[in-house]
Amino acid sequence: MKRPEGLGAGTQQRPASARPPVAPSAPERVARSQSEQAKRRSRPEPAERPEKREPRPRPEPARPRTPQSEIRTAIRARRREERREVKRFTRRARHRRAGWLAAGGVLAVLVLLIVGAVYSPLLALRTISVDGTQRIDAADVRAALAPDLGTPLALLDDATITKQLSRFHLIRSYVTELQPPNTLVVHITERTPVGVIQGADDYQLVDPAGVIVERSAKRPDGVPLIQLGSAPVDGPGFASMAQVLLALPDDLRAQVDTIAALTHDDVTLVLRGSGQHVVWGSADQSTLKAQVLAKLIALHGQSGSGTYTVSAPQFAVFNPGDPTTVGGTDASSGQVASPGSTATSSPTPSATDGADQGGVNG
Repeated sequence: MKRPEGLGAGTQQRPASARPPVAPSAPERVARSQSEQAKRRSRPEPAERPEKREPRPRPEPARPRTPQSEIRTAIRARRREERREVKRFTRRARHRRAGWLAAGGVLAVLVLLIVGAVYSPLLALRTISVDGTQRIDAADVRAALAPDLGTPLALLDDATITKQLSRFHLIRSYVTELQPPNTLVVHITERTPVGVIQGADDYQLVDPAGVIVERSAKRPDGVPLIQLGSAPVDGPGFASMAQVLLALPDDLRAQVDTIAALTHDDVTLVLRGSGQHVVWGSADQSTLKAQVLAKLIALHGQSGSGTYTVSAPQFAVFNPGDPTTVGGTDASSGQVASPGSTATSSPTPSATDGADQGGVNG
């Protein structure tokens, strides 16, 4: 192989393109260093190395199962299954027991609250109010009930209150009312006198039951005098007279001067001022008889002496003139009235015709 001319023997031939490296200028070096610094700043920092975890212990190799261990495992499994079945079958009973226990607890709390409220001093009697009294002093009634002050309202005894008020004979009836927290109201109904009975030394106001309401040395004004004669107060005559007096209106009762009866069927009255008599008969139909008598008095109240016969209210008769006996039926003329008709007069018939012709069917 021939060597090219002009080259020495020890000279090695270089390629034409190979040139020696050129050193970079100062500005290039500065720019290159700045770009390298920017790359380093943008490069993420290396993450921290995770801590070394302790190696998990390797599970020991399972021991070989023996027949005894298998029997014990089966027994435990059977017991668990039995307990599970027992719980399943007793779930309803447990729920029922829990409900009863809850209801019992609520009831016990309510009982405690009620007992505490009943025996609490906040519900003890502090005030006694009395109404309905006219002849009785309300202060005396409150004084009679004063021993009950401080007693819980729920523990007030009706028998004790009745005993405390029994000394007031003018009380016909009473009703107690509890007004929590500490008030007792006593509503009293007093005995109402219907007439006066003349005693040996005084006049006695009596109610329809014959109980003496008041005594006085003089006869009270405007009260009928009850003539018993020898009959007792608890006899049929007094009961009939009391029933008749209760049936009379107040204005008509004020016109009655005396009333007398020995039996149930022979009640007679004498009117005040005019001296007119009334043959009432029995106490039956007393309300209707009172209406008929009021009509007859309106017509013949100023006719002088005479007798009103209302024992049969449908055939009521007024006989002018002095009767031969109190409440007698024989008279010289007749006058009739019924609740739904106007009383009319008849000419002077005979004594017998006066009762027959004067009848008007009511």
